[in-house]
Amino acid sequence: MSKVKEIVDKVKKLINHFGQRVFARFPVLKKVGHLLQMLSPSRYIGILDWYIIKKFIGTYIYAILLIISIAIVFDFNENLSKFTQYHAPWRAIIFDYYANFVPYYSNLFSPLFVFIAVIFFTSKLAGNSEIISMMAAGVSIRRLMRPYMISCVLIAGLTFYLNSFVIPHGTVIRQNFESLYRNSKKNTSAENVQLFVAKNTTAYIQHYDDQYKRGYGFSLVKTKNKKIVSHMTAMEIQYDTVADTKYHWKVSNWKIRTLKGLKEHIQSGASKDTVLLMEPTDLVYSKGQQETFTSPELLNYISKQTSRGSGNVVQYEVEFHKRIAMSFSSFILTIIGLSLSSRKRKGGMGLYLGIGLALSFGYIMLQTVSATFAIQDDTPPILAAWIPNIIFAIIAYFCYRHAPS
Repeated sequence: MSKVKEIVDKVKKLINHFGQRVFARFPVLKKVGHLLQMLSPSRYIGILDWYIIKKFIGTYIYAILLIISIAIVFDFNENLSKFTQYHAPWRAIIFDYYANFVPYYSNLFSPLFVFIAVIFFTSKLAGNSEIISMMAAGVSIRRLMRPYMISCVLIAGLTFYLNSFVIPHGTVIRQNFESLYRNSKKNTSAENVQLFVAKNTTAYIQHYDDQYKRGYGFSLVKTKNKKIVSHMTAMEIQYDTVADTKYHWKVSNWKIRTLKGLKEHIQSGASKDTVLLMEPTDLVYSKGQQETFTSPELLNYISKQTSRGSGNVVQYEVEFHKRIAMSFSSFILTIIGLSLSSRKRKGGMGLYLGIGLALSFGYIMLQTVSATFAIQDDTPPILAAWIPNIIFAIIAYFCYRHAPS
């Protein structure tokens, strides 16, 4: 053992000597080394921080598993008759429905799970006099909040990523399953649709059937200086689903009237391929459609519809801003939960869990109500999405002020 120790000491001396010679020759490397030490997580995350982070994340995951498991049991019991009636295969039930049911509702109720986790394990720490010991050792409530905020960064990042990129694709699969095996009818038609497809060009479809991607009573009007220069009509219009690129349509029994001053030129034909800057998703709106778009797709859709003069984009704007606001909710609710449960009181954690549940459900309900305000009362979408965070941030501030020091 002594020989091994001597060899290790010699190797350490050689490494130190070599490092000093390298740093002496290249001073920049020494500065980079100091910078890496400053940025090292171990400099800011100590044993106490890791202890609380593990408690936080572990309790958060446990709360999700517990509550979502109960939700699955109730949902399966409620829909078993429909699954049997429509002969839903077990593979589809497990992988198409419940595999997308779990992340959707876990993310939807993430504020609830964060609040429950903070209240539960912080009350337990306070009940075991651990927080009292920390504060007696000189740890302030502000320092104690560091591991909580680090945990919130992880949860907020995961929530935003799932909301923006993962869950929308899963929602499409789940909604398709529901339309097939739960008789959840989707809106597949539209009447009297009018929209801009280009500058000074307006398209109109009297009736559109999304199931067959076909429209009836189509017209296309082009204007210049507020005067009609071209008017196209067609009995039918069919979207080309097999084309290599988007926006390909085929019109049947068409007629084009071109106006040049007092002269009129008329063309007609049986069928014609054309390119129009519109898609089936622009023509039919179904309930919850905004939840099936990723965040980049939402931005693209909002920009496209706004440029066309469409007013049916409020719910899409609310959905986009809500995904960002929901990510920040974990920070606000964590501050409230820590402030409420860090003091040791008689009666245990029952009261705090009750308060936590009430505030969490209040936050989720306020999200729904504020979204309705934006859609029906012309409230700015960004304000509607952030109203719950603003109100609960004020509550968090007063709770933090009265937290034990």
